[in-house]
Amino acid sequence: MISTSNRRKFAKQIAGFLTAVSVLGFSSATLAADEAADAFIKRLSDDVMASIKNDKAIQGGDLNKLNALVDSKIMPHVNFKRMTASAVGPAWLKATPDQQKQLQDEFKILLLRIYAGALTEINDKTISYKPLRANPDDMEVVVRSEVRGKGEPIQLDYRLEKTPGVGAGWRIYNLNVMGVWLMETYRSQFSQQINASGVDGLITSLKSTNQKLAKK
Repeated sequence: MISTSNRRKFAKQIAGFLTAVSVLGFSSATLAADEAADAFIKRLSDDVMASIKNDKAIQGGDLNKLNALVDSKIMPHVNFKRMTASAVGPAWLKATPDQQKQLQDEFKILLLRIYAGALTEINDKTISYKPLRANPDDMEVVVRSEVRGKGEPIQLDYRLEKTPGVGAGWRIYNLNVMGVWLMETYRSQFSQQINASGVDGLITSLKSTNQKLAKK
C-alpha cells in the first residue's frame, strides 16, 4: 500500500501540475471523432479549468461537488477500467467481477482524495502543449505538455486511445508526471500489497486509506 510519506510526496507532485480535475477534465459536449488528440486535451482542459476557477466549493475540496463533476464530465471520457486494471497488474485477470468493481470504486475514491487536496494549486498555472507526434490513423497516442507556474515547468503527458464506432472519440488511460507514468507507479505499490495479502488485502487497504483520508 502507499506509505504516508510516498502519498504526501505524490500528492505534492500532483498539486504542482493538477489543473484541478482538468488532468482528466472534460466537457459532456459531443466530441468530433476526427478531432486531433492534442486539440481535444487543450479544449477540454481549458473548459474545466475555467469552470473550477469559478467554483469556490470545489477549490475548497468539496468532495460531493467534485464527485458530481467527475461522474458527469470526466468518467465518460476516461477508460477507468483500463486504468485500474493497469494499476492492479496481472492480479486483475484473476480477480472476480465483484473484486474488480470494488477495486475500481476504491481506486477512484483514492484519486479523488488526491485531486481534492490539489485543487487550491491551480489558479496560477498555465499549460503549454508540445507538437503531437502521431499519424492521422493512430488509435493510441501520447499528448505531451508542460504545466508552468512558479518554479520549474512540470512535465505532464497523457496516453489516449481512440474509441471507434458510435460515440467515437479520445479517452485517457494513463498520465505521466515528471517522467513517471501514474499507473505504473501504482502497480509497483499495489503489487506489494497483493503479494502480501492478495486482492482482498489490497481492497481492504484501499478502503482503510480512503477512510483515513476522509477524516483529514
